Amino acid sequence: MMLNLGEPAKLKTKKIVFEDAYEVRDPGSLEQLKELSAKRKYIEESINNSSSITEAIAREISGGLTSHCEQELQKLEQYIPLLENLVHLIDLFTTTTDHSYRINRWTANLKIRWSSSLCSSSFFNNLTGPKFFQIDDVRFEIGMILFLYGAILRDWASEILLLDLVRSATIFRRAAGVYRYLSQEVLPRLSSVSERPPESFSEISSVMSLICLAEAQAVTIKKAEEKGNTASLLSKLHYGVVQFLDEAMIILQSYIKENKDISARFLDFIFWCRDLHELRSYKYLARSMKDDDGNLGGAIGILRNALNKRQTKVPGDDLWRQVLISEINESVELLRKYEHENEFVWHEKVLDFDQLPVPQGKKIVNSISYNPERWERSLSFKI
Repeated sequence: MMLNLGEPAKLKTKKIVFEDAYEVRDPGSLEQLKELSAKRKYIEESINNSSSITEAIAREISGGLTSHCEQELQKLEQYIPLLENLVHLIDLFTTTTDHSYRINRWTANLKIRWSSSLCSSSFFNNLTGPKFFQIDDVRFEIGMILFLYGAILRDWASEILLLDLVRSATIFRRAAGVYRYLSQEVLPRLSSVSERPPESFSEISSVMSLICLAEAQAVTIKKAEEKGNTASLLSKLHYGVVQFLDEAMIILQSYIKENKDISARFLDFIFWCRDLHELRSYKYLARSMKDDDGNLGGAIGILRNALNKRQTKVPGDDLWRQVLISEINESVELLRKYEHENEFVWHEKVLDFDQLPVPQGKKIVNSISYNPERWERSLSFKI
């Protein structure tokens, strides 16, 4: 079982009406803007929980999709290519004419506003309502929409985890690719403003990409366990998850030094995921030493060291605590079994800390590249 964090998808936004902001020359261009607003409205109503559409109607509109995540992804996939086209045309309009001031005024009229699910104040949203950040740059809209897209891909991967491990891992890798694209191609071009949500920083998208890769590898390990792979390999794979999360934590710590605004729960999630997979790595390393190398004293030393490192701290989240305590209990039981066997049969010397091997990591997953789609539609702006 894996730990889960659904917060990244819990974004809120305010209404945008594109046709009220942009001045266009002809009815065809106006219709294109209205279509963009309509596609966006479906997303607004869904994530703001303001839609009056029933589940049956939502299923019919989506072509029979029963998964809420799939329905949400479909809405985003119908909106993003139109939004990409708008940005492309605005870029052309700005570079071929001297009307940047008009573009800036249009974007300001859009009032692009999004909440954050990862800032430190998100904990109080239920009491005071979410805080909305406004940035007058249409790339802020693309950035937040793609962040939401990656987050819902994560949720979908978790949703189907018990049904199809291979597909789940693939979707996690797709999410990693979305966040990688966001961090490298979109957010570096976003206007720099004094107050921005964490989701609009390249560092946070890089962290999310690494989290998705860690989750994809964790799912892959489940498949490897089902196939009966060796304890030695499983130890390396679990420690590969640890390495992904260590890399994420380094980036996050650098971000915090500059911005300091990040949810404690987000930090806790990375910490406890790391702790869980490190413990599993030590457990499999101990099994490998005992079963493959015949070194029972070493196996006992590894398990003692792993459990001593953990001490008694456990997560505050009930579900996370259940998963971690189950893993601790399994390691304690394995240690008890090995100690009993050693006491009555083998009488091997238990290795000291400085004699123990350390886990070696192995990363076997990578992100699936995200290639944005752009639906070419003509828009004739008024000069």
